[in-house]
Amino acid sequence: MMPAMANDTKTIADRRKEWDSRLAANTKKFPERPVRFTTLSDMEVPLLCTPDDLESVGFDFEKDLGFPGEFPYTRGVQYNMYRGKLWTMRQFAGFSSPTETNKRFKLLLEQGQTGLSTAFDMPTLMGYDCDSPKAKGEVGKCGVSVSSLEDMEELFEGIPLGEVTTSMTINGPAIVILAMYYAMAEKRGVPKEKVKGTLQNDILKEYIAQKEWLFPIAPAVKCVIDTIEYGTKHYPNWNTVSISGYHIREAGATAVQELAFTLADGMAYVEESIKRGMDVDEFAPRLSFFFDVHNDFFEEIAKFRAARRIWAHLMRDRYGAKSPKSWMLRTHAQTAGVSLTAQQPMNNVVRVAVQAMAGVLGGVNSLHTNSMDETLALPTDEAVMVALRTQQVIAEESGVANYADPLGGSYLVEYLTKKVETEALEYIKKIDEMGGMIKAVENGYPQAEIGNSAYHFQRQLEKKEKVMVGVNRYQSEEKKRAFETLYIDRSVEKRQSERLKALKSKRDPLKVQQALSSVKLAAEKGENLMPSIIGAVSVYSTLQEVCDTLRGIYGEYREEGKF
Repeated sequence: MMPAMANDTKTIADRRKEWDSRLAANTKKFPERPVRFTTLSDMEVPLLCTPDDLESVGFDFEKDLGFPGEFPYTRGVQYNMYRGKLWTMRQFAGFSSPTETNKRFKLLLEQGQTGLSTAFDMPTLMGYDCDSPKAKGEVGKCGVSVSSLEDMEELFEGIPLGEVTTSMTINGPAIVILAMYYAMAEKRGVPKEKVKGTLQNDILKEYIAQKEWLFPIAPAVKCVIDTIEYGTKHYPNWNTVSISGYHIREAGATAVQELAFTLADGMAYVEESIKRGMDVDEFAPRLSFFFDVHNDFFEEIAKFRAARRIWAHLMRDRYGAKSPKSWMLRTHAQTAGVSLTAQQPMNNVVRVAVQAMAGVLGGVNSLHTNSMDETLALPTDEAVMVALRTQQVIAEESGVANYADPLGGSYLVEYLTKKVETEALEYIKKIDEMGGMIKAVENGYPQAEIGNSAYHFQRQLEKKEKVMVGVNRYQSEEKKRAFETLYIDRSVEKRQSERLKALKSKRDPLKVQQALSSVKLAAEKGENLMPSIIGAVSVYSTLQEVCDTLRGIYGEYREEGKF
């Protein structure tokens, strides 16, 4: 045994004071850079963390950390994490026509992707058919054009629906798109319990951040709850809502705001579902989440860990959920589109790799990595493959998938996790005092908070207090590399419109009229809309026909300008 050293009786605080004095002397020789040391979200961070710092924020191993797969799930929702199953690699895809996107889907599956993620074009996102005057110039541009069940059938032609999970990013008319997917699966004879995937369907974040809505807030939230209720009864393995912080962050929110507002949205859906008469343990296990992964490595890791911990306590302690499956926050994540730059776009490969690693070390269940050319156009096949290979290199070569929560116990990571959690809970408390998230959104509270944060960050960029490489520092005068970009030909609009015209000529108009009347009646009576909408799309009523029927009952939302 080694002899005891004279200073073994000193406390960590004593040793820290001694180190601080040596640090001060050293800093005179090597001064710190003249910047404020903060996270990307402008959270002050310490140079060094010790056990005393954890004690100062009230960290407790059993209460705050524990073990993977167990409450409060700080360390992940699976016991053996990625040793058992790697995260789902789900590259976002969708452009032009259903035929073209179907080819991209098959390419990604052939190259090792393990789940599909569908992007829709702007007319579809806003509930308009491809032949609408409001769709002109936008068909197939930022995603795939889907106007009918026929388009949905073409989109997933040859895709084994009972084996592949599907994610669909749509919100305003999400209930109609989901009805099309269910109707397609039923026509193919896929058992309901084998239909697996996720619908984004988070309308509250549309009013907060993304601004793609159809109806006023109350009926729009009702549509979300209709899908939760119907899915809980009939599609037990389908996630009917993906509560989405991604767009909140992309709009300019800080990491803490993204976390707080996303969880508050989730709380609103839980509360509305309970009001509907559902038992929390019936529907909560199928709620999922979707977060951004931005550039600040440790802040992002802390955010994911804090998210699981807060949600576990909310579900168990506030809402009385008894099933551990209800306590678990399962999340998809996507690297930060807002961090990508048109200047020196090859730098985006590095940014995405750093962000993806943060997501994995943060314990995400599913991940999308952005392509380097997305600031220029929809991604090319080559750029998509680089993004997918980034995930595969992390999974197969880095070694990080060998460990469950490898950063657990890090003084810095635990300190940041606790700090992010505390500040997010302060936001949630304010929202509670306003009467909940729906009231807060109606009053414009999260919108204003995000706007202020976005303005603050932009000012920091302009003053070079924050750095974007190649944009406000390290600019290059070199000749720009010519990037091959994906071009969506305007002819897709003509082809899709002709396809829709042919569909309308061969469907049964009487069945369509009767089905749309059933949708109208269900909306007027306040009934669950899913059965009638499934009936309508099954006889090939179009997306816009169903949405216009609902617009006739609910009206359209107009945002009030607030400054």
